[in-house]
Order: sequence, then C-alpha cells, then structure tokens
Amino acid sequence: MTKAEDAPKPEAAKGKDPKKDGKPEEDELSEEDQQLKSELEMLVERLKEPKTELYKPSLETLRTLIRTSTSSMTSVPKPLKFLRSHYPTMNEIFESWPDSDIKRSLADILSVLAMSYAEEGQRDSLKFRMLGASEPAGLWGHEYVRHLAAELIAEYVALSEAEESTEHLLAQALEIVPFFLKHNAEADACDLLLDLEALDHLAGFVDKDTFKRVCLYITSCASYVTPPDDLSIFKTAHAIYRKFDEFTPALQISMRINDLDMIKEDFDACPDPLVKKQMAFLLARQQVYIDTEDEELNEIINNTRLSEHFITLARDLDVLEPKTPEDIYKSHLENTRPGAAAANVDSAKQNLASTFVNAFVNAGFGSDRLMMGTDEGSWIYKNKDSGMLSAAASLGSILLWDVEIGLTHIDKYLYSQDDNIKAGALLAIGLVTSGVRNESDPALALLSEQVNASSAVIRATSIVGLGIAYARAAREEVLDLLLPLVSDTGISMELASLAALSLGLVFVGTCHGEITSTILQTMMERDETQLKDAYGKLMGVGLALLFLGRQDAAEAPIETLKAIEHPLGKQVEVLVEICAFAGTGNVLKIQKMLHHCNDHLDPAKEDPTFQAFAVLGIALIAMGEDIGSEMAMRAFNHLMHYGEPVIRRAVPLALGLLCASNPVVTLLDLLSKYSHDSDADVSLHAIFAMGLVGAGTNNARLAQMLRQLAAYYHKEANHLFAIRIAQGMLHMGKGTLTINPFALNRSMFSPSAVSGLLVVLTTMLDSKTFIFGKAHYLLYFLVPAMYPRFLMTLDENLKNIGVSVRVGQAVDVVGQAGRPKTITGFQTHTTPVLLAYTERAELATEEFLALSHVLEGFVILKKNPEWMEEDVGK
Repeated sequence: MTKAEDAPKPEAAKGKDPKKDGKPEEDELSEEDQQLKSELEMLVERLKEPKTELYKPSLETLRTLIRTSTSSMTSVPKPLKFLRSHYPTMNEIFESWPDSDIKRSLADILSVLAMSYAEEGQRDSLKFRMLGASEPAGLWGHEYVRHLAAELIAEYVALSEAEESTEHLLAQALEIVPFFLKHNAEADACDLLLDLEALDHLAGFVDKDTFKRVCLYITSCASYVTPPDDLSIFKTAHAIYRKFDEFTPALQISMRINDLDMIKEDFDACPDPLVKKQMAFLLARQQVYIDTEDEELNEIINNTRLSEHFITLARDLDVLEPKTPEDIYKSHLENTRPGAAAANVDSAKQNLASTFVNAFVNAGFGSDRLMMGTDEGSWIYKNKDSGMLSAAASLGSILLWDVEIGLTHIDKYLYSQDDNIKAGALLAIGLVTSGVRNESDPALALLSEQVNASSAVIRATSIVGLGIAYARAAREEVLDLLLPLVSDTGISMELASLAALSLGLVFVGTCHGEITSTILQTMMERDETQLKDAYGKLMGVGLALLFLGRQDAAEAPIETLKAIEHPLGKQVEVLVEICAFAGTGNVLKIQKMLHHCNDHLDPAKEDPTFQAFAVLGIALIAMGEDIGSEMAMRAFNHLMHYGEPVIRRAVPLALGLLCASNPVVTLLDLLSKYSHDSDADVSLHAIFAMGLVGAGTNNARLAQMLRQLAAYYHKEANHLFAIRIAQGMLHMGKGTLTINPFALNRSMFSPSAVSGLLVVLTTMLDSKTFIFGKAHYLLYFLVPAMYPRFLMTLDENLKNIGVSVRVGQAVDVVGQAGRPKTITGFQTHTTPVLLAYTERAELATEEFLALSHVLEGFVILKKNPEWMEEDVGK
C-alpha cells in the first residue's frame, strides 16, 4: 500500500469518508463480522425508506444488536464501530421525522452512538436522552451511564452560570443514581449528586447494603469542599445513619459539626440502653456534657470511672510500679564525666525538671516516689519559690481523674503558710478534675474563694485551675467569677490575661459574645506598656479559643482587631484566624499564613511575633489531614532555610504540633538536626518538639537521641531542662497516654486538647519569660490533652472483658471496591491494648458484636447470637 493511499486514514477515522474507511476493514473482517456489518447497514437503509411500517422493527433490531454486543471494556463494541459512518445520516433521519414513539426510540439509539461519535463539548448523549423514550439508562450498560453522568454535570455547570433552570437535569440524575448504587459505584452516585448540589436526595436511594460505603465516601469528601457545602454533606450522612438506626456514627457526625441540639436529639432518640451507654462513652471522650436522669449514663459521661479503668489497664500491662526521674534519664548511659553535670547545672533547676518528669511519667497512676513516697512532702522543699508551686501542682497530674482520693492528698497543702505551696495545691485541684465532672463541683467550691485572694500567685493558679478543670464545660458560674477580672484595668495584665485564657478554655468554640466583647474592649482600653506585657498574648489565645473550629464566625472579631494599632492586635488577629480554621485543612488560609511569613520585617521598627503565630497556624490548620500535613512539612522546610529568626524559632514547635504523639522517623531525624542549631532558641524548641512528637510513645530511638543530647548540653541549664521535660513527655503515663487531639479514627479533634497544646506552644514562643522563668507551671496545660491511648472492651455490665483483637496500621478504604481490609501488618492481642496514632483495631473473631463503629477507647461488646448457634452446632 502506498503512502498516498494511506494518507486519508485519519480523515476516515473522523467519519468524513466512509467509503475509504470501509475498504481496508473489509479485508480484515471475519465472515461473522461482515454479516453483522451488512445487517446494520441494511437496517439504517430501511430507516431512509418511505415505508414507515419498517421503522419500528428496524429500530428494535438495532437496539437488540447494540445491547447484546459483548466486548471487552478496552475496545468499542462491534455494532457501535460499524455504525460510526452512519451517525450523521441517522442524525439527519431523526431531524426529518415527525414527533412520535418511533422518533423517541431512534433518539435513544443516537444517545448511545453520541457517546462515541458526537463532537466534543456538544453533550449530544444527554440531548438525545432527553428527547428519547425515557427507558432506564442502565439497560445500555455501565459505560453509557457514566458518560451520561459526566454530561449531566457539564450541562449543570453551564446552565448554573447562565442562571437557567436545572430541574430537568436533576430529574435525569435521580434516574441513574439507583443504577450506580446497585452496581457498586457508590462513589459515582455521590459525585453526581454532589456536583448537582442535590446530595440531600441521596438518603432516599441507599439501602442497608450500600449506606456504610456511601457515608464513608461523602464524609471523606467533606474535607475537600468549601463551607457551607461541607455542612450539607455531614447532614446528609447523618440523615442516612439515622435512617438505618446507626446511632454511634450519627452521634460522631453531630459532634463533628459541633451542633449541641443534634447531639441531644441523637442521644435521646436511641431506644437501646446498651447503645446509649456506648454513645455516652463517645460523648465523654469529647467532653460533651448532657444531663440525663440515668445515674449510670451520667457516670459515664462525667468520666467518673476513667481513673479506675486506667488503673485496670496499668495492672494488665504490669506498669503500676511508680517510676522515678532517674529511671527515665538513665544517666549512667549518658557519656558525661562523673559529677560534671551536677557541677554545672544548679540543682534547683534540676529538681524542678525532675518534678515535671515525675508528674508526666506517673500521670494518672495515683502513686509516685517523690511526692507521695516515704518522706511525703519533703520533695516540695527541695525546690525554690515557684518551683514549690509546680511541685505541689504535680500531685494533680499524678492523681489525674481520681477526684475523691486526689483531693484528700492535696488537701493538706491548702493550709500551707507558703503562698507558692498553697498556689500549687490550688492548681493541683484544677488538674485532678480535668476532664472529669463531679456532682459536688470541688474545683469550683475550692478555687472560687481564692480568685480574689490577696496573693497574686494564688490568684493566678486559681484562675488557671478553673480553666483546666472546666475546659469545654461552658459553666456560667466560671463566667461570673472571671469576666470581671478581664475588664478590671486596675489589676495586672498577667491576671487579666490568665482570666481571659481560662474563659477561652471553658467556653472553647462557643463564640460567646459577652466574653468576646469584654476581651476586645480590654485590649483597646489598656495602655501601650501593658499591651507589651508577654501575658498579653495569652489574652489573645483566650479570645481565639472562643472561635476554635468555627470558621467564618470569626470574621467580626478579626475586623475589630484591625482597629488596634498596637502589634498585639495583629498577633491576636492571626491567632483568631488560625483557631477558627483549626483542623480544616483550608488551603487558602494556609496560603495566607505563608504569605504572613513572606515579609522580612525589621525588628527595630515592627514586631514580627505575629509571624511565629502564622507558622503555628500552618500546623494547626493542616493537622489531622495526611496530605495537608505532608505539604505543611515541606513548607516548614523552606521556612527553615529562608525564614527570619522569629519564623525559624517557631518551625520546630509547629512540627511538634503537627505530629503530636506520632513519632514519624523522618521528623525525628529533622528535629534531631535542628536540636544542634546555632540559634539557641531553635535548638531549645526542637528539643521540646521532640518531646511533643514522642509524647506517651516510649519510642526507643527518640529516648536514645535525648540521652545523647543530655550529654551534649550538660553545661547548658535551659537546654538540659528542656531535654528532661522532653524525656518526661516521651514516657508520659509510662507509655500509655497520648496528647494527640484527634480521636475516633482521626476524624475529629478534642477542643480542650487542642486548646491545651496551643497554650503550651504560645508560652514556648516566649520561653524565657514563661517556661524558663517563673511561669513554668503553664506546662501543666498539657494535662487537658492527655488521654489513655487504649482500646478497652467492656461487657454488657460495663466490666472489663478480654477478647482477641487484631491491631495493625490503618488503611484508607474510601471508595475501594468490594470489602477491602481496613488494617495491614496486624498482630493479634488480647484487650486492653494500646493503639498508636496510625493504628486501628478490629475484632479477631465474630463471637462478639461491637456497639461502636470505631474500636478505640471504651467499646461495649455483646454476644453474637449467631456465633452461639454455631458453637451449639459444633
């Protein structure tokens, strides 16, 4: 064949010269294919003839041939292939016929042919489908339905831009959604309704076999749509779960969108008392308090027995024995000359570090060797001044969640003549009741008397204690106590700021109008020198926490803050914005924070502190979302290379927040590198971040890194102090606790945990004033973030029951076909078990049914009746 003959082929492919197109094909066609081709051509010819009675049987035969043609998905079915050249002719025939049933039948066939041969962008498949006989689209096969869905979406976009009616498109879409759901294409059905902004119709189509996959898919999509569309997605998923009486996932969604009325409605609507108890455990984890008549439910929601269960876990894991700071430091493994460290670091600072290490390591276990050992109380006097305060307060951490016994131990220090010890005891009361509600309200009773005490230090710790004790409780009594302190310009900026901070913690995420206006008013009224006070930032954090996760609701205070000319206004503006979008992964806000970091400011003329908050903001907005976190890490890498000193100092802390209690190997190496940085603040913050990243994991590699750093920095008092704190965090709760705020398969964060972490990081940005100064007790803001990282299974009487579970790395199964495995690389254990940040558990046998959709925290099990029948059968 010559090149000249070969040239027209591309033209033929477009259907421009059917004669030449057919010639080479005839050489290749088998006898069977040739027969089919001739038959199709004859049927098309018949449609041209004037004999109208031939039209109907011809169209029927054409339809049958197209539908029954079997072909692999990779090639065009034979009838469609042979009809290519006749597509324009059939179009002309269609135009020439009068309106009738036969014309509509031809429209259906043309709709299928248009899928392959219509000009791009014409949406002819949809056009002919609308003109057709409206038989189910699914009869033409899956590929046709998908093509139609794509054209529907394109047409919807075009009509919406032209502001024309789209009702007819929705009707068409609702016809093909059931086909998708029936044929394991739930993602296609959801995408179609999402794009047509008609997701609320979805609940009417799902059945008991598809609803779980549908809800998993749409809730995963919620992270990638702009508000308020994400809210409509959650409400649709919620409606579907409620339709099938799946109360625990419905409650999870209600908590995720922070709608208290929805939460109460879900809780009250549940008819099964056992499922209601499981829901109470979910509420307790998120510290959402609902008052009920049932004593047992109240006990669960108030976390009353959390301490008891935690001790059961410790007994099961055989870690009840108290640990001393030396057990953690393992000084004999540090490569320093004997006595060198002791000679160079003042012992008061060492003892203070040991106090915190002891408080973190034995947190929640109710016993230790320093504070409650043989010579009880003597450890306090091995500390100086404010060190005594932190030592007395450490009792609250050691006795965490155990209110009754905790108060009896703390009580004797409340009568101390030393203000620091008394102040520490008051803070301990706040810590011991953190996350636990008690009918008698001991924290309110004991701390409210001291809020207006004569001693400033007692007032400060009483205020902080109230904030920690009632985090997220939104208690009006706390408001009445602390709000006057915020607006009182006669008291120090320190006390006013701590009062604002505690109110922010208690009313976190509520957008409370009165507190907002009071804090803003105070910032406007205070003079320049007071606003310069380091504590002013904490007032800003208090305001920001009121808008945690509330997104656009924060616009009003942000606009007001622009009127404050002092640099603090800009800092608080950034704080409010990052809190409002915390955990949302909002790309535009992350870009805005990066933009803040672009400016090279002269510290002599402008205060660059707001840039440090912008760096923390990138981590706060991106955390909890894997892709966003990876992007943020790359951004931090660039900021570390090109950023100003104030930005570089904030980067390690932001990395710590991004991966709290999640020791990613690459991140550990990175922080290890930064811990030797020439800038002392960068290295200090990197060491502290190592503690955050490893918190409660007992990571052996990190433990070794910290021991090496202790030897390297044995002459630097502050560095050694930070290393000790990091070691304490690493072994927090002897490896049973986590400070990562995300729970329930990493789907939502605990507002009080995020608040606590943010406060600690804000104080670290100015560590010389706070942590290495007199306010090191602010480190105890880590306590609201502490929670056991366990899976504990309970029987129907809420007694601990050991069952076999598989624990492995969590696998993302969104939109995957069939029934994919949700974990990989698993090991089988008996409950209770510890779960790392990236791990997930599932029951190893079908002997029990879990009442929670997520195996994490407390899970109630009930016997599987079918399993018992199988046993009897055997």
